[in-house]
Amino acid sequence: MEVRDLVKHFPGVQAVNGVTLAVQRGECFGLLGPNGAGKTTTIEIMEGIQNATSGQVLFCGAPLGKDFKQRAGMQFQVTALQDFLTVKETLELFYGLFRRTMDMDELISMCNLGDLLQRDNRKLSGGQRQRLLLAIALVNDPELIFLDEPTTGLDPHARRKFWALIESIKQRNKTVLMTTHYMEEAYHLCDRIAIMERGKIIADGSPAALLKSHFSDTILTLPAEDFTVSTEAFPLAIYLVHNTVHIHTDDVHGSIQTLLEYKVPLRRLEIRARTLDDLFIELTRDDKQD
Repeated sequence: MEVRDLVKHFPGVQAVNGVTLAVQRGECFGLLGPNGAGKTTTIEIMEGIQNATSGQVLFCGAPLGKDFKQRAGMQFQVTALQDFLTVKETLELFYGLFRRTMDMDELISMCNLGDLLQRDNRKLSGGQRQRLLLAIALVNDPELIFLDEPTTGLDPHARRKFWALIESIKQRNKTVLMTTHYMEEAYHLCDRIAIMERGKIIADGSPAALLKSHFSDTILTLPAEDFTVSTEAFPLAIYLVHNTVHIHTDDVHGSIQTLLEYKVPLRRLEIRARTLDDLFIELTRDDKQD
Protein backbone atom coordinates (compact mmCIF):
# COMPACT_ATOMS: atom_id res chain seq x y z
CA MET A 1 0.00 0.00 0.00
CA GLU A 2 1.24 3.49 -0.81
CA VAL A 3 0.23 6.97 0.31
CA ARG A 4 1.39 10.04 -1.61
CA ASP A 5 1.23 13.62 -0.32
CA LEU A 6 -1.82 12.92 1.81
CA VAL A 7 -3.58 15.99 3.24
CA LYS A 8 -6.70 16.14 5.39
CA HIS A 9 -8.33 19.36 6.62
CA PHE A 10 -11.04 19.63 9.23
CA PRO A 11 -12.56 23.00 10.20
CA GLY A 12 -9.71 24.87 11.87
CA VAL A 13 -7.39 21.85 11.88
CA GLN A 14 -4.96 20.30 9.40
CA ALA A 15 -4.92 16.73 10.72
CA VAL A 16 -2.68 15.27 8.01
CA ASN A 17 -0.06 17.42 6.30
CA GLY A 18 1.65 15.88 3.27
CA VAL A 19 2.12 12.30 4.47
CA THR A 20 3.95 9.97 2.10
CA LEU A 21 4.67 6.36 3.04
CA ALA A 22 4.74 2.87 1.55
CA VAL A 23 3.90 -0.45 3.19
CA GLN A 24 5.53 -3.46 1.57
CA ARG A 25 3.79 -6.77 1.04
CA GLY A 26 4.29 -9.15 3.98
CA GLU A 27 5.67 -6.61 6.46
CA CYS A 28 4.28 -5.34 9.74
CA PHE A 29 4.31 -1.55 9.59
CA GLY A 30 3.74 0.54 12.70
CA LEU A 31 2.39 4.10 12.65
CA LEU A 32 3.32 5.84 15.91
CA GLY A 33 2.82 9.27 17.36
CA PRO A 34 1.37 11.23 20.27
CA ASN A 35 -2.36 11.79 20.65
CA GLY A 36 -3.59 14.17 17.98
CA ALA A 37 -0.66 13.51 15.64
CA GLY A 38 -2.95 12.37 12.80
CA LYS A 39 -2.42 8.60 13.01
CA THR A 40 -6.05 7.52 13.15
CA THR A 41 -7.09 10.00 10.46
CA THR A 42 -4.33 8.69 8.19
CA ILE A 43 -5.35 5.09 8.83
CA GLU A 44 -9.04 5.86 8.20
CA ILE A 45 -8.19 7.46 4.86
CA MET A 46 -6.09 4.43 3.94
CA GLU A 47 -9.02 2.20 4.92
CA GLY A 48 -11.36 4.17 2.67
CA ILE A 49 -13.49 5.31 5.60
CA GLN A 50 -12.62 9.01 5.18
CA ASN A 51 -11.86 10.99 2.05
CA ALA A 52 -8.61 12.91 1.79
CA THR A 53 -8.58 16.62 1.09
CA SER A 54 -5.82 15.86 -1.41
CA GLY A 55 -3.26 13.17 -2.15
CA GLN A 56 -3.40 9.55 -3.29
CA VAL A 57 -3.90 6.18 -1.63
CA LEU A 58 -2.83 3.20 -3.75
CA PHE A 59 -3.40 -0.50 -3.08
CA CYS A 60 -1.35 -2.87 -5.23
CA GLY A 61 -0.45 0.12 -7.42
CA ALA A 62 -4.02 1.29 -8.10
CA PRO A 63 -6.50 3.62 -6.36
CA LEU A 64 -8.82 1.97 -3.86
CA GLY A 65 -11.54 0.15 -5.77
CA LYS A 66 -14.87 -1.46 -4.97
CA ASP A 67 -13.19 -4.74 -4.06
CA PHE A 68 -10.77 -3.19 -1.54
CA LYS A 69 -12.90 -3.95 1.52
CA GLN A 70 -13.23 -7.54 0.34
CA ARG A 71 -9.41 -7.80 0.34
CA ALA A 72 -8.65 -5.87 3.55
CA GLY A 73 -9.40 -6.56 7.22
CA MET A 74 -9.92 -3.86 9.83
CA GLN A 75 -9.87 -3.82 13.62
CA PHE A 76 -10.87 -0.38 14.84
CA GLN A 77 -10.02 1.38 18.10
CA VAL A 78 -13.65 1.08 19.23
CA THR A 79 -16.11 -1.48 17.87
CA ALA A 80 -19.56 -2.24 19.23
CA LEU A 81 -20.50 -5.91 19.21
CA GLN A 82 -24.13 -6.94 18.89
CA ASP A 83 -25.69 -7.67 22.29
CA PHE A 84 -27.37 -11.02 22.92
CA LEU A 85 -25.29 -12.81 20.29
CA THR A 86 -22.74 -15.49 21.10
CA VAL A 87 -19.19 -15.47 19.76
CA LYS A 88 -20.10 -18.13 17.19
CA GLU A 89 -23.22 -16.25 16.07
CA THR A 90 -21.15 -13.08 15.69
CA LEU A 91 -18.63 -14.86 13.48
CA GLU A 92 -21.42 -16.38 11.38
CA LEU A 93 -22.91 -12.90 10.94
CA PHE A 94 -19.67 -11.51 9.53
CA TYR A 95 -18.99 -14.61 7.42
CA GLY A 96 -22.16 -13.73 5.51
CA LEU A 97 -20.73 -10.38 4.40
CA PHE A 98 -17.81 -11.60 2.26
CA ARG A 99 -17.40 -13.54 -0.96
CA ARG A 100 -14.09 -15.06 0.13
CA THR A 101 -13.63 -16.35 3.67
CA MET A 102 -11.10 -18.18 5.81
CA ASP A 103 -12.04 -21.64 7.06
CA MET A 104 -14.01 -20.96 10.26
CA ASP A 105 -12.48 -23.80 12.27
CA GLU A 106 -9.00 -22.57 11.34
CA LEU A 107 -9.91 -19.01 12.33
CA ILE A 108 -11.37 -20.13 15.66
CA SER A 109 -8.21 -22.09 16.41
CA MET A 110 -5.89 -19.25 15.37
CA CYS A 111 -7.64 -16.73 17.62
CA ASN A 112 -8.11 -19.15 20.54
CA LEU A 113 -11.90 -18.82 20.56
CA GLY A 114 -12.80 -22.50 20.86
CA ASP A 115 -13.85 -22.29 24.52
CA LEU A 116 -15.82 -19.09 23.97
CA LEU A 117 -18.12 -19.96 21.07
CA GLN A 118 -21.29 -20.15 23.17
CA ARG A 119 -20.45 -17.15 25.36
CA ASP A 120 -22.53 -13.98 25.05
CA ASN A 121 -20.51 -11.04 23.70
CA ARG A 122 -21.40 -9.08 26.84
CA LYS A 123 -19.60 -11.66 29.00
CA LEU A 124 -16.22 -11.39 27.29
CA SER A 125 -13.15 -10.05 29.07
CA GLY A 126 -11.05 -7.34 27.42
CA GLY A 127 -8.57 -9.81 25.97
CA GLN A 128 -11.30 -12.17 24.77
CA ARG A 129 -13.14 -9.32 23.12
CA GLN A 130 -9.99 -8.21 21.27
CA ARG A 131 -9.41 -11.77 20.04
CA LEU A 132 -12.95 -11.85 18.68
CA LEU A 133 -12.50 -8.47 16.98
CA LEU A 134 -9.27 -9.72 15.41
CA ALA A 135 -11.09 -12.83 14.19
CA ILE A 136 -13.75 -10.59 12.62
CA ALA A 137 -10.99 -8.64 10.84
CA LEU A 138 -9.65 -11.93 9.47
CA VAL A 139 -12.97 -13.48 8.37
CA ASN A 140 -12.36 -12.58 4.70
CA ASP A 141 -8.78 -13.95 4.74
CA PRO A 142 -7.46 -10.44 3.91
CA GLU A 143 -4.21 -9.57 2.20
CA LEU A 144 -3.86 -6.42 4.33
CA ILE A 145 -4.95 -6.05 7.98
CA PHE A 146 -5.38 -2.71 9.77
CA LEU A 147 -5.01 -2.80 13.56
CA ASP A 148 -5.73 0.53 15.28
CA GLU A 149 -4.32 0.39 18.83
CA PRO A 150 -5.43 -3.25 19.20
CA THR A 151 -4.05 -3.85 22.72
CA THR A 152 -5.07 -0.61 24.43
CA GLY A 153 -6.57 -1.39 27.83
CA LEU A 154 -5.30 -4.96 27.99
CA ASP A 155 -3.26 -6.21 30.93
CA PRO A 156 0.35 -7.26 30.18
CA HIS A 157 -0.52 -10.97 30.05
CA ALA A 158 -3.39 -10.46 27.59
CA ARG A 159 -1.24 -8.09 25.54
CA ARG A 160 1.51 -10.70 25.16
CA LYS A 161 -1.07 -13.27 24.06
CA PHE A 162 -2.32 -10.84 21.44
CA TRP A 163 1.23 -10.29 20.21
CA ALA A 164 1.48 -14.03 19.60
CA LEU A 165 -1.67 -13.85 17.45
CA ILE A 166 -0.18 -11.03 15.38
CA GLU A 167 3.03 -13.03 14.97
CA SER A 168 0.99 -15.97 13.65
CA ILE A 169 -0.68 -13.63 11.13
CA LYS A 170 2.72 -12.37 9.98
CA GLN A 171 3.86 -15.96 9.45
CA ARG A 172 1.04 -16.34 6.93
CA ASN A 173 2.70 -13.59 4.84
CA LYS A 174 -0.10 -11.12 5.57
CA THR A 175 0.61 -7.41 5.51
CA VAL A 176 -0.17 -5.67 8.81
CA LEU A 177 -0.52 -1.93 9.34
CA MET A 178 -0.95 -1.02 12.99
CA THR A 179 -1.00 1.95 15.33
CA THR A 180 0.06 1.64 18.95
CA HIS A 181 1.10 3.75 21.92
CA TYR A 182 3.21 0.88 23.31
CA MET A 183 6.80 1.28 22.12
CA GLU A 184 7.78 -2.20 23.31
CA GLU A 185 4.94 -3.57 21.20
CA ALA A 186 6.14 -1.68 18.13
CA TYR A 187 9.72 -2.87 18.64
CA HIS A 188 8.60 -6.48 19.11
CA LEU A 189 6.16 -6.69 16.20
CA CYS A 190 7.02 -4.12 13.55
CA ASP A 191 9.50 -4.61 10.73
CA ARG A 192 9.32 -0.88 10.05
CA ILE A 193 7.80 2.12 11.80
CA ALA A 194 6.94 5.70 10.98
CA ILE A 195 6.56 8.35 13.68
CA MET A 196 4.01 11.13 13.11
CA GLU A 197 3.78 14.51 14.77
CA ARG A 198 1.46 17.39 13.89
CA GLY A 199 0.24 15.58 10.80
CA LYS A 200 3.69 14.87 9.36
CA ILE A 201 6.04 11.87 9.19
CA ILE A 202 9.17 12.80 11.15
CA ALA A 203 10.96 9.42 11.10
CA ASP A 204 10.66 6.23 9.03
CA GLY A 205 12.68 3.01 9.13
CA SER A 206 13.24 -0.21 11.01
CA PRO A 207 13.26 0.18 14.81
CA ALA A 208 16.89 -0.94 15.03
CA ALA A 209 18.04 1.38 12.23
CA LEU A 210 16.25 4.39 13.73
CA LEU A 211 17.76 3.77 17.16
CA LYS A 212 21.23 3.40 15.65
CA SER A 213 20.90 6.61 13.63
CA HIS A 214 19.72 8.70 16.60
CA PHE A 215 21.69 7.29 19.54
CA SER A 216 25.21 6.07 20.19
CA ASP A 217 25.15 6.07 23.98
CA THR A 218 24.11 3.73 26.78
CA ILE A 219 22.24 4.81 29.91
CA LEU A 220 23.34 4.01 33.45
CA THR A 221 20.73 4.57 36.17
CA LEU A 222 20.77 4.34 39.95
CA PRO A 223 18.55 5.69 42.74
CA ALA A 224 19.29 9.27 43.67
CA GLU A 225 19.64 8.25 47.33
CA ASP A 226 22.64 6.11 46.37
CA PHE A 227 24.37 9.04 44.67
CA THR A 228 25.87 11.04 47.50
CA VAL A 229 28.60 12.77 45.49
CA SER A 230 28.39 16.52 44.86
CA THR A 231 27.30 17.06 41.28
CA GLU A 232 29.81 19.90 40.96
CA ALA A 233 32.66 17.55 41.94
CA PHE A 234 31.55 14.59 39.81
CA PRO A 235 33.27 14.55 36.38
CA LEU A 236 30.35 12.97 34.43
CA ALA A 237 27.16 14.75 33.42
CA ILE A 238 24.16 13.43 35.30
CA TYR A 239 20.41 13.93 34.90
CA LEU A 240 17.88 13.55 37.69
CA VAL A 241 14.60 12.00 36.52
CA HIS A 242 11.97 11.03 39.13
CA ASN A 243 14.52 10.49 41.91
CA THR A 244 16.74 8.43 39.61
CA VAL A 245 20.18 9.50 38.43
CA HIS A 246 20.81 8.97 34.71
CA ILE A 247 24.26 8.95 33.13
CA HIS A 248 24.46 8.88 29.33
CA THR A 249 27.75 7.42 28.21
CA ASP A 250 29.65 6.04 25.23
CA ASP A 251 32.11 4.34 27.61
CA VAL A 252 30.26 2.07 30.02
CA HIS A 253 33.42 0.57 31.53
CA GLY A 254 35.01 3.98 32.09
CA SER A 255 31.84 5.39 33.63
CA ILE A 256 31.58 2.49 36.07
CA GLN A 257 35.23 2.99 37.02
CA THR A 258 34.49 6.63 37.74
CA LEU A 259 31.53 5.68 39.93
CA LEU A 260 33.76 3.26 41.85
CA GLU A 261 36.46 5.91 42.30
CA TYR A 262 33.88 8.22 43.86
CA LYS A 263 32.64 5.37 46.05
CA VAL A 264 29.12 5.40 44.61
CA PRO A 265 27.40 2.11 45.58
CA LEU A 266 26.54 0.03 42.52
CA ARG A 267 24.24 -2.58 44.07
CA ARG A 268 21.22 -0.99 42.33
CA LEU A 269 22.98 0.19 39.18
CA GLU A 270 21.11 -0.61 35.96
CA ILE A 271 22.57 -0.51 32.46
CA ARG A 272 20.28 -0.29 29.47
CA ALA A 273 20.45 0.36 25.76
CA ARG A 274 18.37 3.06 24.15
CA THR A 275 14.76 2.11 23.40
CA LEU A 276 11.92 3.27 21.18
CA ASP A 277 10.54 5.08 24.22
CA ASP A 278 13.70 7.21 24.23
CA LEU A 279 13.40 7.83 20.50
CA PHE A 280 9.70 8.70 20.72
CA ILE A 281 10.31 11.19 23.54
CA GLU A 282 13.35 12.67 21.78
CA LEU A 283 11.46 13.28 18.52
CA THR A 284 8.10 14.40 19.88
CA ARG A 285 8.95 16.30 23.06
CA ASP A 286 7.36 19.75 23.28
CA ASP A 287 10.61 21.68 23.72
CA LYS A 288 12.50 20.37 20.69
CA GLN A 289 13.48 22.75 17.94
CA ASP A 290 11.51 22.60 14.64
